[in-house]
Amino acid sequence: MQGTVDEFSYGLVTPLVAFLMACLGGALGLRCTTRALRVSRTWRPGWLALAAAVIGSGIWTMHFIAMTGFTIEDTPIHYDRTMTFASLAVAIVMVGIGIFIVGYKGASGTALFTGGTITGLGIASMHYLGMAGMSLDGRLEYNVLTVAASVAIAMAAASAALWAAGQVRGFLWSVGASLVMGLAVTGMHYTGMAALEVHVHGSAEPATGETAAALLGPMLVGPLAFLVLAGIVVIFDPLMVAGGTPAVPAEHKPGVPAHSPGHHTPVRSRLRARGPVERRSRTPQRR
Repeated sequence: MQGTVDEFSYGLVTPLVAFLMACLGGALGLRCTTRALRVSRTWRPGWLALAAAVIGSGIWTMHFIAMTGFTIEDTPIHYDRTMTFASLAVAIVMVGIGIFIVGYKGASGTALFTGGTITGLGIASMHYLGMAGMSLDGRLEYNVLTVAASVAIAMAAASAALWAAGQVRGFLWSVGASLVMGLAVTGMHYTGMAALEVHVHGSAEPATGETAAALLGPMLVGPLAFLVLAGIVVIFDPLMVAGGTPAVPAEHKPGVPAHSPGHHTPVRSRLRARGPVERRSRTPQRR
């Protein structure tokens, strides 16, 4: 028989908190991406890796906060620990691939399309892998068209967010982009949940795994703490908040003076600085 699904067992609390977590992860991750686009290649991998970890943790936290409000009548829901952790790893890795493409190729053209597509697929993969980690006395079925719509929303949201990160227009620009990303990611989640149908078996066999309260509560502590630490990094980096451009040192090549651009001394000024030039007489000296 078809089970009765309730996605809002705590009312609007879980959707709102999930949306805020998606916005927080998006805001911090996009600021790290913007920072990576404006530093030398030595520091760029570190900022891009931090951005991938922050965005992946943010969307993963958003998903499972929303899932705490998901219940099915007549059957308890348990979660497999391995699959739940795997969904977090998939989110960070796939989001990281997309961010590194944009970080080194630029947020335009083919690089933006490729990076946004991979990042969006990472968001969708995290969602459906996390759903596959659920264990209950029933069978899950999905509407293919609705699932395709949720994946398209994830790819469009990721592309728009990465494009906004590449514009480098200050902190408020990234805040607006993070709100759009949070809304789109949360919308992707609930669109994917709308594609779900549950057919309950009605047997007395208990579901394997751990309950949401026993598993998700402790697991959310780690990503939340990581997001707080990433927020501290952003707050104490004035260039991240103010939108200033760091001074990238000029490359010094052997045999070439390391003059900074825009400060070339005119030839005449250099000659004057050397003082008067002694003229030699062309008349041969008498012995």
